[in-house]
Amino acid sequence: MTVAATPAAEVIDVRLIAPQERHARIFETFQALPVGNWFYLLSDHEPLPLRQQFEAQWPGQFDWEALETGPAQWRLRISRKPAGKSCCGCCGG
Repeated sequence: MTVAATPAAEVIDVRLIAPQERHARIFETFQALPVGNWFYLLSDHEPLPLRQQFEAQWPGQFDWEALETGPAQWRLRISRKPAGKSCCGCCGG
């Protein structure tokens, strides 16, 4: 039995990215993620507005795990989940 190697997770250190480019880079990385994979995000502040944008654009399609919560550094693991159904599921649709 052969086990496929898991690719190393990307690390995005937003402290090294121009502020106006940060969210676009993070969103591009997330959109390119295969379901079940993740990336790490490093920040010098709590990224609450970013999380709100994720919740608005990809509700139920990501996990947001805080691995370190300041005060000098926030470290998150953001993973992609399968897209949910658009209805309640009671009709089988």
